[in-house]
Amino acid sequence: MIRYPNGKPFRKAETTAPAAQKMSYGNRGQSLEDDLNETNRYYLAHDIAIIHKKPVPVQIVKVDYPARSAAVIREAYFRTPSTTDYNGVWQGKAIDFEAKETKNKTSFPLSNIHEHQMQHMAAVARHGGIVFFIIRFSILARTYFMPYEAVVPYWEAMQKGGRKSIPLRQFETSGTLLPAGYMPRIDYVACLRSLESEETRHD
Repeated sequence: MIRYPNGKPFRKAETTAPAAQKMSYGNRGQSLEDDLNETNRYYLAHDIAIIHKKPVPVQIVKVDYPARSAAVIREAYFRTPSTTDYNGVWQGKAIDFEAKETKNKTSFPLSNIHEHQMQHMAAVARHGGIVFFIIRFSILARTYFMPYEAVVPYWEAMQKGGRKSIPLRQFETSGTLLPAGYMPRIDYVACLRSLESEETRHD
């Protein structure tokens, strides 16, 4: 069992849908993390962006050895609270984003996001970094690019006792649907270019 620094057990977020419901085309059989890792390798190989998944430091406290050649971790703790899943640089700008999957068909549960992650993203945004979420509705086979700013009102409302999820329609209006591709699999940099173009028009 892996635990957070405060002692609470770590429960992995929903990741993949049943085999028959997974994304078709280039993403068949892939989790969101797999798709993003392949996308980032493509970006790196083609000198488009340098984005990496952050390693999470874990302190192992209990290991069993059922066989001489095998070890089984029975208990471990995250040394520090995690921030976001991915970070790096694109065209001289810091990139920081969180990737999540849900099996819900009509909304994304905010319980999948931790308060320290929102605090971290707010800090990066204050310093001029580009911050966003990539959310996959697994059963619907839809993946959205969602700006951090579009999530904040729902997060703040939840903190005040309001709705605990973001409806799918909000992703359809405030987010961008990322089509399944081959090379790259999920071209989220295209959304970054769109954001930059909008900022240029407003300047």
